[in-house]
Amino acid sequence: MPLIQEAVPSRSLKKKKITEADRIGRTFRRVSMGALCRTFVLIAVVSLTVAKPARAQHEHHATGDVTRLGKVSFQTSCGVTVQEQFNHAVALLHSFWYEAAEKEFTEVAAKDGSCAMAQWGVAMSRWHPLWPPPNADDLKAGVAALQRAEAIGAQTDRERAYIAAIAAFYKDFDKVDHRSRVLSYEKAMEQLFARYPEDGEAALFYSLALQGSATASPSDPTFARQRKAGSIAEKIFAAQPDHPGAAHYVIHAYDFPPLAEAGLASARRYAKIAPDSPHALHMPSHTFTRLGYWEESIASNRDSAAAARKHRSPGDELHALDYLVYAYLQLGQDQKAKEVLAQAPKSAGSGGSIYFAGLYALASMPARYTLERRAWKEAAALELPKDVFPGGRQSWTEISLHFAKGLGAARSGDLATARAAAENLATIRDSIAGLNYWPDAAEVHRKTVAAWIARAEGKNEEALELMRSAADLEDRIDKHPVTPGYVMPARELLGDLLLESNQPAKALAEYESALRSSPGRFNATYGAAHAAELAGNPEKAATSYRALVELAKEGDGRRAEVHLAREYLAQARAARQP
Repeated sequence: MPLIQEAVPSRSLKKKKITEADRIGRTFRRVSMGALCRTFVLIAVVSLTVAKPARAQHEHHATGDVTRLGKVSFQTSCGVTVQEQFNHAVALLHSFWYEAAEKEFTEVAAKDGSCAMAQWGVAMSRWHPLWPPPNADDLKAGVAALQRAEAIGAQTDRERAYIAAIAAFYKDFDKVDHRSRVLSYEKAMEQLFARYPEDGEAALFYSLALQGSATASPSDPTFARQRKAGSIAEKIFAAQPDHPGAAHYVIHAYDFPPLAEAGLASARRYAKIAPDSPHALHMPSHTFTRLGYWEESIASNRDSAAAARKHRSPGDELHALDYLVYAYLQLGQDQKAKEVLAQAPKSAGSGGSIYFAGLYALASMPARYTLERRAWKEAAALELPKDVFPGGRQSWTEISLHFAKGLGAARSGDLATARAAAENLATIRDSIAGLNYWPDAAEVHRKTVAAWIARAEGKNEEALELMRSAADLEDRIDKHPVTPGYVMPARELLGDLLLESNQPAKALAEYESALRSSPGRFNATYGAAHAAELAGNPEKAATSYRALVELAKEGDGRRAEVHLAREYLAQARAARQP
């Protein structure tokens, strides 16, 4: 079955029918044949051999000057000689610089053997509420720290409450599931905050606890916990505008499409509060990405990647670079995205939570680069390198690459390769059953690949049913913080499929829905413009084409869609002239 017949305006705006492939292909040939060359550096980026980690260890290394982390005042009964260092360790904790925080808390404990709260800090450093659950080694280390705290004995009721709260998370970890223990910690922090309402640290750690329990529980479309957490953190941010945790937790609480605008002030402040922290430099880009503020996201992640290199944290660097590639691609700056891929670290580090974020980036960056450019054959040629990804329960880090390969193969006619990729996604989905978010994400990808296989086989109704199901599931789970955005949003791809099924009005509705969730996406903007054109809505077509031209005003001219947009607008202007 031929692809959808397109309406291309002539100077008289008389419509001439050609296929999508003809339309895009003709423009690519006219603009730059060189843009179609295979970008072989992609495979090099992901085909490097890295030894599997023997155990999960954190690879954050606090080297150089890390004094600029914001202002924290966490009063304790520990000696006055260690109070400043204790505050510095808590500041590291608030910016998720966990290994460095643990090192500092350990040094405090060595200097003041009566400081039970230093052991609280060690236990807090081994649990990362918004990241994947701690492994057995982390849990054992946390329990050991709490045993030391108990042996030392806290000096005040407030300190005992802090230690009891984190102990609620570690208690019976070998018998009680992770989510239940997360909720126990949240309850303990709620009680601590109620008992000490003037304690800003209690407020902030309770705010974070609310977000951690939301992460560990099924999605809530009302965002009740996130709104509550954000409100608590906002009050501390207003009172303590240089507190790193206050700004940080506001951003995380509002890292959802309906809430993102509320986090903008904190996003623009956090990097200035803690400029020595790679995470603090990166975190504002979560808000910028949600709002489609690509230039600000680029600046944020350039700074974060540089700081991560300085502190020898490849996981942090890769995480920032994934966001950077995503932003460049939305602006049509494909060459810059390619350069990031070529210069990216060749390893994600040696283990730990940020290691897995880096590992995810190693798979997602080349996937994004091929799919966003709609380079289907390049995507189909991507390979999962041997001895890089640990597999098993961590195979969620691979799914972007399998998805890109499967979708690229399905859309370029290699159905055997597409089916193999879909099977790999199903295997991963089953192997990570029970994890939060990722089994559903793998299923979204599998259904999407299956939809485009069905389309290639001429099974249009089945294809649309599968694609709509994938889009609905993706809407329910939103995106994970590890990623700037879906490698290729399912609802956007549903719009593509509806266009190819000659249903432009329905396609337009899907593109507009995708843009409400992810403003400023290049392909959704083009899709909306093209669908409006085909649906006979020249006003909407012109608006979206102008938005596309504006998006790509600093682009490198390699996208055929931008030239088609300019052509449409020029011909529309000519048609209005007497």
